[in-house]
Amino acid sequence: MSAMGAGRRIRVLQLGGPAGMFGAERWILALARYLPTVEVETVVGVIQDTPGGGLAPLCAHAAQLGLPTVQFEAPGRLSAAAIGQLRRFIRDQRIDIVHSHGYKSDLIGVLATRGLRCRLVSTPHGWSTDAGIRLQVYEALDRLAFAGCDAIAPLSDDLAAGLARLPWARRRTRLIPNGVDLSEVTDSDRVAAEVGALRAGGVEVFGYIGQLISRKRIDTLIRAFASLSGENRRLYLIGDGPERAELEALAESLGQAGRIRFTGFRDDRLEFLRGFDLFVLPSSLEGIPRCVMEAMAAGVPVVASDIEGTRTLVRDGETGLLFDVGDHARLAAHIGCLMHDSALRTRLAMAARALVQERFSAARMAGDYLRLYRDVLDREGGAGAGRLRHDEAGT
Repeated sequence: MSAMGAGRRIRVLQLGGPAGMFGAERWILALARYLPTVEVETVVGVIQDTPGGGLAPLCAHAAQLGLPTVQFEAPGRLSAAAIGQLRRFIRDQRIDIVHSHGYKSDLIGVLATRGLRCRLVSTPHGWSTDAGIRLQVYEALDRLAFAGCDAIAPLSDDLAAGLARLPWARRRTRLIPNGVDLSEVTDSDRVAAEVGALRAGGVEVFGYIGQLISRKRIDTLIRAFASLSGENRRLYLIGDGPERAELEALAESLGQAGRIRFTGFRDDRLEFLRGFDLFVLPSSLEGIPRCVMEAMAAGVPVVASDIEGTRTLVRDGETGLLFDVGDHARLAAHIGCLMHDSALRTRLAMAARALVQERFSAARMAGDYLRLYRDVLDREGGAGAGRLRHDEAGT
């Protein structure tokens, strides 16, 4: 028997992070935008763990899309205050599903939904490879917390394979490949003025969009760029993170400070992307990277590291070019090859755009999640012991 009352929409709380608009946060908005509003009512929320942190970027962007938002003020890495706030919100707003993203949302979600009829769905967006001991502990706890989820929906084969090794997670796992809101990329052809001016002057422009963190291996891209002959090139690094100062110092030491532009986070990142001759992702670990899908949808050729997540999108020689992690010489050779062969750039870009439109659209992803939501609500029991119906849970 379905858990939903006749004619009532499924109420889903998407619980993301408060720090910025990273891949997971943009993913949440893409999913919310494409879930059919006649069947699903989406609320976007965050647990604000910084005292006086103000309105979280995710909530601000969600509000611009007309989505209701909620912010739970609970300072600290894992605050018990967030559990009670979330629990009350679920009851008061009759939330049917909490869809959590990240270890904090997962752990608090498991505790807050226990004993309630509300279901918990988690989407892992990736794991750290060089995390400090504290983060390793939190991520280990997150994997244990999957035992309290009704469903786990990893974004890639690699993440799904990791979950398959966890007995308590295996039977709850359903792979739903990543998707991207192609309309964000394709609804406009606007290019950032500074990039357009460079291109008009015959300058080749390469770029990366994402966090400046160690697993992204931006040092490989900087070294590859520095090894290219000629001065008529520029590299744009769109994003920010703890590695920025170190990467700026590397660019300076290689004599590239004047040709590498560190922009910080940009809301108009897609305007920069559309102006790139090439997009490069040199990461050592990814799920199915959103930034690569956006580049493909924009018709920008992609060069990426040969890892599990990128191989799902970049088929070497068909939809892009691959190189071994950290091999800046091979990366430089790929860049040089593509910039001297316009026909190859065009062929790769066209094939990549067709692939992402067919298999990795947000519309396809949203349809998969709607089916998952229906499935977990139609189950008689939940993962948490003693889950009750909303009207039995009290206030």
